[in-house]
Amino acid sequence: MAILKAFKGLRPPAEIAKELASRPYDVLNSREACEEAEGDPYSLLHIIKPEIDLPIDIDEHDPQVYDKARDNFEMFRKKGWLVQDDKERLYIYAQTMNGKTQYGIVGCAGVDDYLNGIIKKHELTRHEKEEDRMKHVRITNANMEPVFFTYPAVKEIDEIVEAYVNTHKPVYEFVAVDGIGHRFWVIEDDAIRDKIIELFRQIPYTYVADGHHRTAAAALVGNEKRKQKPDYTGDEEFNYFLAVHFPDNQLSIIDYNRLVTDLNGLTNEEFLKKLEMVFTIEPKGLDIYKPDRLHNFSMYLDGQWYSITAKPGTYNDSDPIGVLDVTILSQLVLDNILGIKDLRTEKRIDFVGGIRGLGELVKRVDHREMKVAFALYPVSMQQLIHIADTGNIMPPKTTWFEPKLRSGLVVHLLD
Repeated sequence: MAILKAFKGLRPPAEIAKELASRPYDVLNSREACEEAEGDPYSLLHIIKPEIDLPIDIDEHDPQVYDKARDNFEMFRKKGWLVQDDKERLYIYAQTMNGKTQYGIVGCAGVDDYLNGIIKKHELTRHEKEEDRMKHVRITNANMEPVFFTYPAVKEIDEIVEAYVNTHKPVYEFVAVDGIGHRFWVIEDDAIRDKIIELFRQIPYTYVADGHHRTAAAALVGNEKRKQKPDYTGDEEFNYFLAVHFPDNQLSIIDYNRLVTDLNGLTNEEFLKKLEMVFTIEPKGLDIYKPDRLHNFSMYLDGQWYSITAKPGTYNDSDPIGVLDVTILSQLVLDNILGIKDLRTEKRIDFVGGIRGLGELVKRVDHREMKVAFALYPVSMQQLIHIADTGNIMPPKTTWFEPKLRSGLVVHLLD
C-alpha cells in the first residue's frame, strides 16, 4: 500500500512566492535559465541551475556548480526566503491551464515504496542523469524539487480536497509568465491531514508521471543514508522524498513529437515510396495537420503536410508496447527507413513537446535545421498505467505532461 507522509516544509514568504517559484531544472538549458532568472534574486534557479551564477563557460557538472547550489541554498535560508513550517503538514497544489484545473496532494513518498515497486515507473533512466541529481540532493541535503506522481483516483480524497479548497484561502496564488495559474494550500487541520494519509494506505500503487531521474536520485540517496546509519529506524526524513500526487482522472498527456535531420540518403520521392508500403498517405497541403486518432501521424516534409496512417498488420494491438504510436513510428520509419536505431543516443533526431505547437516543427524544417518532422497522437493515461502495471518500459520521449510543476513552493529537508 502506498505511503504518504506529512513533513515540515520549507517555503517562501507569500510576497516572493511568484518570483521564487521556477520551472523545473530539466526543462531549461543553462542559457535559458540565466535569462529567466535575470533580475530575480529570489528565483530557485539559483539553486537548481546554480551555474547561472558562475562563469558562462563552466561545465554544469563541475564540482563548483554543486558547491554553488549548497551555498545559494544556505543563503536563501539565512535571508528568510525559505522558512520551515513548525509542524508536519500536507499541502494542496492546484494548477490551471486553458481553463482546466488539476489538484495534487503534496507530501512525501517512501524510499521503500520505490525500492519495492509500489511506485511504478514507465521509463528507463540514464546513470549520468541520476548521478547529477544525486549529487545535488547530497550537497543540499534536501529535495529541492518535487516529482510528479499520479494514482488511481479515490472519490473520498477528491471530495476532501474539493471541500478544503472551497473553504480555505490559498497561501500562494499567482499566474506565471507562461499563463499557467498556481494555487497552494497548507492543510492546517490535523484530522484532515491524517484522513488523507489513511486513505492513501488503501491505494495499491502510485506511478511516476514526470521526473523519473529525480525520483531515482531521491530514493537512491535515501538508501545511501540508510547504509551510512545502520541503526536507522525508518522514521528519519531521508526515508522519504518530495512528491505531488495527482489523481489520474485529472491529468492528460500531450504529444511528444520527432524531427530528423536527413532522409538517410533517400530523395523525397524515394522516402515517400517506402512509406507507402506501410502507411496510407494523404497529402494535406500547407495548413498544419494534427493527428486525430491512434496510429495516425502527421508529417511535414519539404513545405507540405501529410496524414500518414499505419496499415493494419504493421503493428500488434495486443502488445502494450507494440501498440504505442511511438513504437510504430520508431520501428516502421525511424529504424527501418531512416536508420535510427537508438533514440537515446542518436544525434540525427530531436524531440519537441507538443506544448510548443506544431508550428515549431514547421519552423525547424523550413529553416533547414531538420529535414522531416512527425507529430504523434498523445498516449493516454490508461496506456501509461497499463504499461507500468505490466512491468513494461515505454520508448524514450513518449510522454509530455503539462502543466509542469513549479519548483520552490515547498522544499523537503532530509534531516
